[in-house]
Amino acid sequence: MTPDDELCTRPATELTALVRAGEVSARELLEAHLARIERLDPRFNAVVTLDAEGARAAADAADAAQAAGDPLGPLHGLPVAHKDTHATGGMRTTWGSPLHRDTVPLRDELVVARLRAAGAIRVGKTNVPEFAAGSHTVNPVFGATHNPYRHGLSAGGSSGGAAAALAAGLVPLAEGSDMGGSLRNPAAMCNVVGLRPTPGRVPTWPAPMGWSTLSVQGPMGRTVADVALQLSVLAGPDPRVPLSLSEDPAAFAAPLPERLDGLRVAWAPSLGGRVTVDPAITSVLTASLPVLESLGATVEEACPDLDGADEVFGTLRAWLFDATFSDLVRRHPDQVKETIRWNVALGARLTGADLARAERQHTTLFERIVEFFTRFDVLLCPTTQVLPFPVELEYPTEIAGEPQEDYLAWMRSCTLLSPTGCPALSVPGGFTPDGLPVGLQVVGPPRADRRVLEVGHAFEQATRFGYRRPPL
Repeated sequence: MTPDDELCTRPATELTALVRAGEVSARELLEAHLARIERLDPRFNAVVTLDAEGARAAADAADAAQAAGDPLGPLHGLPVAHKDTHATGGMRTTWGSPLHRDTVPLRDELVVARLRAAGAIRVGKTNVPEFAAGSHTVNPVFGATHNPYRHGLSAGGSSGGAAAALAAGLVPLAEGSDMGGSLRNPAAMCNVVGLRPTPGRVPTWPAPMGWSTLSVQGPMGRTVADVALQLSVLAGPDPRVPLSLSEDPAAFAAPLPERLDGLRVAWAPSLGGRVTVDPAITSVLTASLPVLESLGATVEEACPDLDGADEVFGTLRAWLFDATFSDLVRRHPDQVKETIRWNVALGARLTGADLARAERQHTTLFERIVEFFTRFDVLLCPTTQVLPFPVELEYPTEIAGEPQEDYLAWMRSCTLLSPTGCPALSVPGGFTPDGLPVGLQVVGPPRADRRVLEVGHAFEQATRFGYRRPPL
């Protein structure tokens, strides 16, 4: 491993300390990552738009500001890649769609602007499925993203390019979004960390459906501390966002504990029998559970009552898809993939009574979740139901011999939890005997984002699974 390679695989928390101490400049750090992208990314197809010259100018400006003694942001000098569904001013944003192959937004959306304001250096955009629909990253503009742990297998999605870029050491930080697992699923498949925050924790703006809680934006990193650092600049209120939470986000950057004394853990390997999980995944995670007990936690098999969660997720997703994509499907039916057209058609058939029933179920689901977390501090379960699968497959059609009825069914270990309002973290949970990564999902009570980070960090430090890099 060359010195540059070693630099590119270090945690973001270490890299920002090196830059602040003057041991490496922002330009030097950037050049190491650009060289690695040039050398390795043709194998993975993770970073699909690159602005090397713009990044160099920003890095030089960052070094000049540091030399002048100017205040430095929390992410000063750290290269970052943005999901290709998040608008970047002056940089192509395609949404993975031929209809936007050459679209260049005029301004950054909020998640991008906050990272740049914190001192991060914008490098490029990461690959996504078309309009981020589905948990396998492939689209007709750029093709498929490959898993760094095994070429030819999926990196997950929809933030699959982000997860693959992190795992391969192409960038130290990335971000994404999550409606049905799009931050958690690719993190699990690429052995990195992805946080679906509590809705409103990371404000989304602009957003045409500002009162919806189903889709959120959030951070990804190679370690839990990296994710916590990024959350400390992404979180915080914005007056334009009706659901944004008002708590001071600085607390997320505080040191994370390495003990879990007194923690009450619920373990739900199949979410109460509601999901089918590849036995290889269950086996890996079950073997890792004693680590929690060694850290001072008590573990009991238990699951909240998730009755109605499927209908809530399915109804609200279809409603959002119809509201968002119906006009596009009407005008360009041959240039929008079939699964989006299917979801739009479901939404078009919804009635007011359907939405009212879903919202009632949504409310009672939340009440049951809150009650469950009076007895337990966190819920643990598999992040994914399947291991990384061949990139040629649009989505898994069966799990352990059980057919999956549509392109969402194989993601239910995530989609069942999305409508609960809970923060959910995917942290590396181990490896199968043949070296494929498995993710452990850590779910906390609504608004307890710091708690899931603490649990994830303690598990990560005790197991060191997340420090096992792919054989590149």
